[in-house]
Amino acid sequence: MGSNLRPKVLEVHRLLVDSYGEQPDHPRLEPVAELVCTILSQNTNDVNRDVAFDRLRRRFPTWDEVRDAPVEEIEAAIRPAGLGRQKAPAIQRALQRITEERGEISLDFLGGMPLEDARKWLTQMKGVGPKTAAIVLLFAFGRPAFPVDTHVHRLSKRLGLIGPKVSREKAHVLLEETVPPDLYYTLHLNLITHGRQICLARNPRCAQCTLADLCDYYRSHR
Repeated sequence: MGSNLRPKVLEVHRLLVDSYGEQPDHPRLEPVAELVCTILSQNTNDVNRDVAFDRLRRRFPTWDEVRDAPVEEIEAAIRPAGLGRQKAPAIQRALQRITEERGEISLDFLGGMPLEDARKWLTQMKGVGPKTAAIVLLFAFGRPAFPVDTHVHRLSKRLGLIGPKVSREKAHVLLEETVPPDLYYTLHLNLITHGRQICLARNPRCAQCTLADLCDYYRSHR
């Protein structure tokens, strides 16, 4: 199925690049920072995530301090991101696990592991799912993992790149089989941008959509 959809994926990519451009493929943050930032990003927007991350780093300049601080202080620092009672323990558990396994708070070793082993290592941490693992691998290491967030999942279903009932977890597997690895970075970011600006969850702006001719949702709703 993946190879049958490859031409459609390539055309989606081309049209999105026409609209939003190629995205610069370079690391955004060092790996531990990327992991923490991704945990903070859950169920919030980029602005609130970034404010929370900056507050956390100002209050606790080292990851050891974040790991060892009272959880209530972590909650207070990351409050702008919301869900502090869930995210603060998740961040500390991740840092504790890294310390226990590696003797220091560093994820640099993942860059030399086989991809699936690195993915498995990350997802064994409570609170780290396929999306978070893929973001760390793609954005911190430049490794071929395709993150599926809410926007990517919604657009992939509407475009018919995955079935209408495919879960977000299963979508990671299917889309990595369909999308050429060299497109992961730009396509992921451009799908998110398109989902925020045009293909909204409610009342999508189909009349303005450059992908309408490729879209199963548009054909069934027009």
